[in-house]
Amino acid sequence: MKVVLIISSILALIGIGQIYISRSTQQTEQHRYKVIKKFDQFEIRKYEAALFSSVKLNKKGYKESASEGFGILAGYIFGDNKTNEKIAMTSPVVMELGDTAKMRFMVPKSYTLKNLPTPKNDKILFEKQEEKIMAAIRFDGWADDEKIEKYKSILLAELDKEQLNYIPKCII
Repeated sequence: MKVVLIISSILALIGIGQIYISRSTQQTEQHRYKVIKKFDQFEIRKYEAALFSSVKLNKKGYKESASEGFGILAGYIFGDNKTNEKIAMTSPVVMELGDTAKMRFMVPKSYTLKNLPTPKNDKILFEKQEEKIMAAIRFDGWADDEKIEKYKSILLAELDKEQLNYIPKCII
């Protein structure tokens, strides 16, 4: 009987944890987009204009630059700014890879360039991005350099197969 009670308690705690995580994720402000067209392995999305905080990194790979960029931007939103103001986390965290790397956090819609706290770190910049159309491919798990390269190749091959014009820019 004790074993059944212990197992039931553990299952209840797991269920409560999953509900909390699900609600927490649902409450995170997300970069809004509309799916224009779905294909077997990817979709074409139209993203709304948005304001981003960003940091440019002098590293090329995802692995080398992700933790550095995240640390700088997370520090800013967790209060490492001139007014010590905490800013809500948004989703997704965006990483642009090329000759250099750039990480971006979307700024919550309640902020503008005029009312955002000034960063203490002068590497942090703000950029307003206009509405844009992008091809997107999904994959499970954590990103790493090998997985990014694999899915980037798949996406580019699919875009070529569908004879769609694109600018080959890798954004995670």
